[in-house]
Amino acid sequence: MSQVFRALSDPTRRQVLQLLRKGPLSAGELSDQFDVSKPTMSAHFAVLKEADLVHAEKVGKSVIYHLKLSVLEDALLGFVHSFGAGSPAPKSKKESAR
Repeated sequence: MSQVFRALSDPTRRQVLQLLRKGPLSAGELSDQFDVSKPTMSAHFAVLKEADLVHAEKVGKSVIYHLKLSVLEDALLGFVHSFGAGSPAPKSKKESAR
C-alpha cells in the first residue's frame, strides 16, 4: 500500500492517472500533456508501474498505458479501513467513566 501512496504523492502522476481514466494512452500521448522531459515522464511511469497502478502494453514501437483502477480502489479502501472506518467510534474518557 505504501508504494501506491508514494505514487499518488506526486501531482504529475495523479494527473497521468486522471488522463488514463478516459482510456488507454500511449507514452507519447501522455508525455505531450506535460512540460517535462521524456526521461522525467519515464521515471513517473516506472513509479506508477511499480505501484501496480498502470499496465504497460508494447504495441509496435509504442507503449500503451492502461489504468488499473481496482488496485487504486483496494489501496484506498485498505487505508480507510486501517482507521477503523465502519467500526463504532471509541468511547471518550467521560463516556467510559459513567
